[in-house]
Amino acid sequence: MTTRRTRPAPRPPEGTPAPAELARQARAVLADAVRIARWAAADRNPSTTPLAESARKRAADALYLTEDQVRAGWDRARLAGLVELHGDTARPGWRLRAWDRDDMAVLRGWVALFDAWSLIHPAPGDVAPTAVAEVVEAVPQVLSLLQLSAGPVLVPALLDLLQQRVTELREERCEVPYDPRSDAQTDLPDAPQAEAGGAEVSVAALLDWALEGLSAVGALTLARGQATLTPLGNWAVWVKLEQICVAAQSPAGNIEQSAEDMLRGCARLTPGPARAEYRAWLAARTVSSAVGELLAVARGEDALLRGLAFEALRVVGAPAEAEVRAAAGEPSLRPYALLWLAEYEGADPEDAADVLTREEATWLWVDTAAAVADHGEPQLLLRHLDSAVQGTVPALLEAVRAGGHPRTVQVLVALAAAHPDPALAKAVRRAAFQVHTGTGGV
Repeated sequence: MTTRRTRPAPRPPEGTPAPAELARQARAVLADAVRIARWAAADRNPSTTPLAESARKRAADALYLTEDQVRAGWDRARLAGLVELHGDTARPGWRLRAWDRDDMAVLRGWVALFDAWSLIHPAPGDVAPTAVAEVVEAVPQVLSLLQLSAGPVLVPALLDLLQQRVTELREERCEVPYDPRSDAQTDLPDAPQAEAGGAEVSVAALLDWALEGLSAVGALTLARGQATLTPLGNWAVWVKLEQICVAAQSPAGNIEQSAEDMLRGCARLTPGPARAEYRAWLAARTVSSAVGELLAVARGEDALLRGLAFEALRVVGAPAEAEVRAAAGEPSLRPYALLWLAEYEGADPEDAADVLTREEATWLWVDTAAAVADHGEPQLLLRHLDSAVQGTVPALLEAVRAGGHPRTVQVLVALAAAHPDPALAKAVRRAAFQVHTGTGGV
């Protein structure tokens, strides 16, 4: 057996302030956002949110801010997880409730803001979106150089690094002009130089934009043609490096697998190691791509993977909310999504099932039974029978027949085969036959 080699997690930068001091700095960066979030939580006008003009005016008057400051603070509050929108109603997020007492909640909120720097400070409108995306993808190298330098770095040096990284990204995507008529490409001798010159101008403008955006969220300071990471920025870069190392030490070695293969690997793990595997897999991907992959698996036919996909989405947390909320509109995902949202909004996991209707709970019971039938032991299926919301087997069979789950027949057949009571097993087999043929009652 080979031993999986791992690299040690990076140490925090020398001189990094204590978490309490970093949290104090993060609270200062988000002070206006917190004030606006608390105002929104206390506002009693149900017809508007701070996104509406009338609400912005009320908030500006109450908080002695301009409307532009309210709009900016509101955006920061949403991105930092301080507020959540439910239709036209603004509700306090869990971070707002923990803001004064939980330093790590504050720091995680600030990191969420740091990750969203390109949304806080919109890119110049005259630059192509693809160029913006390239620079956003290359900015981590700029931040790494700033951290390694442990002090001010001149903007030209940052520009050289950014241009080099953008060029590498284009080469990785094979965006190299190629004329099949000539390997030497002598037809257009000046085209690459002209393109490079234009790209240089674009990257230079976008570097200024990126530095201003990172400065706006408190990650660095700008002065006299140079940039310096703040203590918060230094700490954030270290956090990102630590995540990369965690990903590299994926316990079960699934980090490079697709979402489906990763979840299949986790099916054999107990909850603790499975969550560690989810975290490692997620750390190696962007949130949007990871959430999209997990939901794609959840839409598949394997009920076990559907449940595991939502377990992994619980590890994602707040960044997955919008897509999970949208998934609640899909019948096959609705029970899972509603449970996820209930727990996300603070419900006790044992009470979260109360958000489901009896029909939704029955659909979930059948789906879970399908997972057990496909991957578990018969005894597990019998124990699962006790978890049904219906009090009797006849009532359960009637509800299951009406639920329309595509695996109903297979689940009933497996349950009949596993049940030790001949009379009940016969009733379950009869129900399976009737569902299959669409005849009779239970």
